Amino acid sequence: MLEIFENSFPHRDYSIEIVCPEFTSVCPKTGQPDFGTLTFLYVPDKWCIELKSLKMYLQQFRNQGIFYEDITNRIVDDLVNTLHPRRLKLTAAFTPRGGISTTVNVEWTGEK
Repeated sequence: MLEIFENSFPHRDYSIEIVCPEFTSVCPKTGQPDFGTLTFLYVPDKWCIELKSLKMYLQQFRNQGIFYEDITNRIVDDLVNTLHPRRLKLTAAFTPRGGISTTVNVEWTGEK
């Protein structure tokens, strides 16, 4: 589902930031909707992510019951396996529920 296109400047380190302020999923415990802002920051190597495909990929979580930590790590794994970036960071900032807000940060640096 994720589509990529060739990076025109693979010889140069530069970063791409993508902000998705309308991410939604469902709490697996309560069935209540979760809302968050996803901020991607990555340094491409040979490939860049095509934005419409990213939007469609993220929409698949809309009705899925999944924990914040699982969502964030799964998205990073899928992007790393598709893009093979030099570096990638995803910050998933979820809106407060019951007076508690949660932010999950996952960084991938090309190392295991």
